[in-house]
Amino acid sequence: MYINDVHILVYSAFAILGAIIAGFINWCNDRMIEDKKIFSKDMLDKNKRKKPNYILMVIMAALYISLVYFFGIHKGLYENLNLIKFSLLIPMLVSALMIDYKLQIIPNRLNLTMFEIGLFLTFIYGINNINIAVNMLLGMVAGGGIFLIITLLGGLIAGKEAMGFGDVKLMGALGLYFGLSGIIVIALIAFLLGAIISVVLLATKIKKTDEYIPFGPFIVIAALIVLFVPFEILVTILLKVFTVGMYRG
Repeated sequence: MYINDVHILVYSAFAILGAIIAGFINWCNDRMIEDKKIFSKDMLDKNKRKKPNYILMVIMAALYISLVYFFGIHKGLYENLNLIKFSLLIPMLVSALMIDYKLQIIPNRLNLTMFEIGLFLTFIYGINNINIAVNMLLGMVAGGGIFLIITLLGGLIAGKEAMGFGDVKLMGALGLYFGLSGIIVIALIAFLLGAIISVVLLATKIKKTDEYIPFGPFIVIAALIVLFVPFEILVTILLKVFTVGMYRG
């Protein structure tokens, strides 16, 4: 049986892979929070492993199934680069969301790993098409630059950071994966989600006006939306939202 020209056994394999990676994400999160080595002998110690997070396993399985559905499986390595790229990125995004939601930080080594993998992939893309590599680098500059300006302006105007530098680094790293236009759309969606959800949290008194609301989860959710929703649809929706329905294209 084939779905979107991919055999159902491939979907099953990716679902299992996603579930396995969910356990690794749990392990990595704990080790990064405790500032310990991720790859160590402790990995073999059953007493130091956390209980399986079944919700996370289902989410990761669904995300990996979605990757195969949207990007397919092709014969050549280059044709599969998008699938490989986002298969590597998704666990790091989920990890960033979970840690930032819990502790309001995004570990430097997590952002650095995203950067390193992103730069390596940029080089691989550039071997075949320099324009793609340039677009990825422009995405990095734009993503990090936009949020750096907002952070610095927030410090000057309000006397405190509008968002953490972890968010700046995260956006810079994501620019390498989504390119210039993709990172701009991610930024717009993240701000829109942040505004809506923050208003709801404040209105329902779940959060107080002086409480910090981490922005990393909004960035991650926005990135996943851009990854799985057709770009043209997102641009149309954003134009309608930001023009208050006046856009008729």
